[in-house]
Amino acid sequence: MADELTAILTQFGIPNEIFLAIIVIVLLVVGAVVVIIVSRPVLDIYPYLLPNAKIRARKGRLFDTKEFSEIIEADDHKEITNYLRGFPDYAKHLDDHSIEKSLDIQLGETYELLSKIAPDDVGKVFTVLSKKSDIANIKSLIASIEANLSKDETIDLLIPVGSLYPTCEQLVDSNTIEDIVAGLDGTEYSSILEDALREYNENGMILPLESALDKYFLENLLSASSVPSDDNIRILHSYIGLQVDVANLKVIIRSKVDGLKYDSISPHIISNGYQIKEWKLKDLMESENVTSIVNGLEGTDYSSVLNEALGTYNETGSASVFEKALDEYIVTYATSLSLKNPLGIGPIIGYINKKEKEIKNLKIIVRAKRENNLEIADIQEMLI
Repeated sequence: MADELTAILTQFGIPNEIFLAIIVIVLLVVGAVVVIIVSRPVLDIYPYLLPNAKIRARKGRLFDTKEFSEIIEADDHKEITNYLRGFPDYAKHLDDHSIEKSLDIQLGETYELLSKIAPDDVGKVFTVLSKKSDIANIKSLIASIEANLSKDETIDLLIPVGSLYPTCEQLVDSNTIEDIVAGLDGTEYSSILEDALREYNENGMILPLESALDKYFLENLLSASSVPSDDNIRILHSYIGLQVDVANLKVIIRSKVDGLKYDSISPHIISNGYQIKEWKLKDLMESENVTSIVNGLEGTDYSSVLNEALGTYNETGSASVFEKALDEYIVTYATSLSLKNPLGIGPIIGYINKKEKEIKNLKIIVRAKRENNLEIADIQEMLI
């Protein structure tokens, strides 16, 4: 065999040394390809090892079913406050702030933590998410003008979290919404609010301002994950896209319950949705009633979710049943993603969704204990 190979090389004028060099190069190239193929999954997982370890440690601090039952069975919101003092995540703020504000601070700190520990490929998304506290504070400043609140009352509304908090703190003396918008000059929110200010001046309602902030936030969040470079980004994009669709559906359903028409709804809708594309959103906004909206969603993941709530809506006339159904669907979807990619972005998505759910449910319980004399079963029915 060796003699035959030597004869062939001699026939083509290829020296043995060059042939051996070619063989070595081919083997190196094949080896490099094999290494890349084998190591790619490891390289995708590696950036998530430390963040996921930190997330799992914090996931263990979330309330379980037994602890939530104990909170629901508390006599009043003061007893809930005392109960939360036994949990470091919440206890550190309760001495200085109301229970609701302490919950908002904890959520804001969670967003900031994720923006710091998230791997680089998804870091931009969590940087945008951390700005949720800034938007909440701007909304509080606007609402304080509408409600004619004092300086102290306005300060109490602000969440001391986020890069914009010092600026918002300086704006508590503002006398008009125009003053607030002017005070935000130089920030990314200035032009957004200026565009909505005209509509506010025409109808005297702050909804256009709040809606413009929400829309800007969700559009940025969706855009930050819109380049699916790997499975982690694709999964995160689907989770964010779901939230954008849900936000659109909530606006459309609520607007139809209030009898609003297309022209009043469309400015508040994010046209580049996820599953629900622009043409479908237009059809939904032009629907005659809520039933037509639900029927128009046939073929999407949201059809069965809203169909199940339609009977309750027909009995009560309350759009909140749809909002609760959509919120519960987000929780279910986030859980499925956390299981789908347990070594990548999955645990981060699962944790942030569970944290948001926990804080939202705690607020529901506190509000129920403070404002209403509800039975435990009624409170449980309200929870997500």
